[in-house]
Amino acid sequence: MDLFQLETFMAVAEERSFSRAALRLHRTQPAISQVIRKLEQEVEEVLFERAARNASLTAAGEVLRAYAERLLNLRGEAATALSEFRSLHRGRLNLAANEYTSLYLLPVLHAFRRLSPQIKVTVQRSLASRMTEQLMQHAVEFGIISYRPDDPQIRSIVVYRDELVLAVHPRHALARTARVSIRDLEAENFIAHNIPSPLRHKVMQTFRRHRTPLNMGVELPSLEAIKRFVAMGNGIALLPGLTARPEIERGELIQVSVPELVLEHRLRLVHRRQAALSHAAVAFVKVVESMAKEHGDPFVFQVERG
Repeated sequence: MDLFQLETFMAVAEERSFSRAALRLHRTQPAISQVIRKLEQEVEEVLFERAARNASLTAAGEVLRAYAERLLNLRGEAATALSEFRSLHRGRLNLAANEYTSLYLLPVLHAFRRLSPQIKVTVQRSLASRMTEQLMQHAVEFGIISYRPDDPQIRSIVVYRDELVLAVHPRHALARTARVSIRDLEAENFIAHNIPSPLRHKVMQTFRRHRTPLNMGVELPSLEAIKRFVAMGNGIALLPGLTARPEIERGELIQVSVPELVLEHRLRLVHRRQAALSHAAVAFVKVVESMAKEHGDPFVFQVERG
């Protein structure tokens, strides 16, 4: 049996008439009778009392009526659920970000949640090197990374511009000057991030190009740990501006300019190129784009070709 048969069956049962059911469903009476006969053949039971003046249900018909009501109600609930999903009253959005890129997400998610509070958002902590794999495995719908992916199956959108900053303790000798040369850093002890990244590689290349030693005396597993360690008076650190800005604004760290180390890097929103984005994902992209329009630099929205 199918839902159309059950819908026809319920119309006849509620109208207690084949002719009135036909009018209600905009079909002919013979067509209604044919549907009911086919349904009775499938369930191997007589569902209506043909001898009665009205189309009253048999005992078997009463049993089927209870189940038909449930099934048709479930169809209505499903249609309502899909409508709510399209209008963002429910749904799910899964993203992947690392310690650094998740900071970009905070103001974006704040704006998104105000518009779509019923959408459940999950941000998985992930290494940037694994995000392409997670996207292709459909484990997440978006990733936030700080480099342009090589995989042609991945589409990338530049969403934020950031710069590397040299951060020192307020009582450090370098804090007394706003600008130093990279050569002035050869005797300094750097507190470094021990996770390989394109940015770390660029920094090491820059020091080699200027024939300046890069002394990484301590390597820590998180940017938060690096900031706290430097704020305790241990060494200096090169950090993404987005990460260090709160401590610099509070005076816990001092930013020192190094002209040779002006390294811009861009955060990208990435997803599967051929994917049909969910309604929640489409709404999220619109929020990302509106952030760039409303706030401007460093927020951007630039779709990368290729």
